[in-house]
Amino acid sequence: MFGLGFTYPDFNEETRMAAQIENLGLLDRKVTLEFARADLVKARDERLAKLGKTMKAPGFRPGKVPKNMVEKQFGMQVDFELQYDKATELFYGVAQEDKILLAGQPRLDPKSELDADKIVFDVYFEVLPEVKIGDFTKAEVTQYTTDISDAEIDRALDVLRKQQVHYHPRGEAGHHGDGGADTAAQAGDQAVIDFVGKIDGVEFAGGKAENFEYVLGEGRMLPEFEAATLGLKAGESKTFPLSFPADYHGKDVAGKTADFTITVKSVNWAHLPAIDDAFALSLGVTEGGVAKMRAEVKENLDRETKRRITSLLKGEVMDKLNGLCELDVPKTLVAQEQERLVDSARQDLIQRGIPNAKDAPIPAEMFAEQALKRVRLGLILSELVKQQGLAATADQIKAEIDEQAATYEDPKEVVRWFYSNPSRLKDMENLVLEDNVIKYFTSKAKVVDKAVTFEELSKLN
Repeated sequence: MFGLGFTYPDFNEETRMAAQIENLGLLDRKVTLEFARADLVKARDERLAKLGKTMKAPGFRPGKVPKNMVEKQFGMQVDFELQYDKATELFYGVAQEDKILLAGQPRLDPKSELDADKIVFDVYFEVLPEVKIGDFTKAEVTQYTTDISDAEIDRALDVLRKQQVHYHPRGEAGHHGDGGADTAAQAGDQAVIDFVGKIDGVEFAGGKAENFEYVLGEGRMLPEFEAATLGLKAGESKTFPLSFPADYHGKDVAGKTADFTITVKSVNWAHLPAIDDAFALSLGVTEGGVAKMRAEVKENLDRETKRRITSLLKGEVMDKLNGLCELDVPKTLVAQEQERLVDSARQDLIQRGIPNAKDAPIPAEMFAEQALKRVRLGLILSELVKQQGLAATADQIKAEIDEQAATYEDPKEVVRWFYSNPSRLKDMENLVLEDNVIKYFTSKAKVVDKAVTFEELSKLN
């Protein structure tokens, strides 16, 4: 999001020149550059001589090809490259001399022929905008707070128990019991069934299966299907009508009504492990039993709560910044950001194993709004960091890395992992920069504290 400045190449004193910069719009500019073709003669001869040393031609040893043959093959290419190089050098000289802040690469448009005595280029470019920072004291943001209670810990442990659920046939005695006297399928049971569906008396693709397993109440099946299964016992069958929704993913049956016949093969009740020391051990808690397990669950919930609260505050602050600050957004930067988002989307498809992901068409237009917002916020944050001295310090970056590393089994190895890669360090720097901006913004704006439960917090966008 940061690093929107541009690095100018070195240029010699002789390349500096006065140039009239034309204003073509809000951020669009144009400058016309002129130079003599004769100024390139020395560089042209040197480049052709270098190419001649490696050029191969029938009847000649490498490096012995006549100059006129080298000229014929490479002359126009060398003229083109040298003229563009010279125009580029002149342009960045003008940009540096006039302290122009460029928004991306310029576009060079040659206006003269390659063999003209006077070479002319029109150079089109965009400049970075002036960012007008608004009055943050007029803004109001919400700071959520959440205390992790025993009830939240119990709910988290219940989720962990369900991840270790296993099933036993109803009515069959075993180590964990028989599930009760009622052997009919109940909510929460696992049903194993054969089924066949017909539309107008004809079976349809995907409408038949054997030994199909699902858990009643999880919502995996359509409501009519689950309702028909409830109350059936192993060996029993039932026929019922089922209406597929109009937006059903199977287009061949969407909006149609089918007659299904199901036969229950078995009904299995769910056994959940007790919350005891053995359960704690299964979760990797080798010492301290249930008490230690509850403490670790609370620590994880506290960490997730902090992450969620920080994310919500960050999102609200960024939205307020976007609304309070005024600036024009360079089209060049938006286009570059769209390209990055397209590339990121493509990499995501590749990692997910989507067929033909490398060649799949991904329209850049679908990221236009997101790219505009990201570039706009990047410019705002860069200006705010510059104005208020909010740059990330080495100590802040180290503290952020240490905090993230502390959640892993080998923190020192994680710290080394961050510091071994400049891009990872840059990510941490940007994270700290954003935290600095949020702290500065909330020090000026009105902050409203709001207490919510963990469940309510998890539902907030």
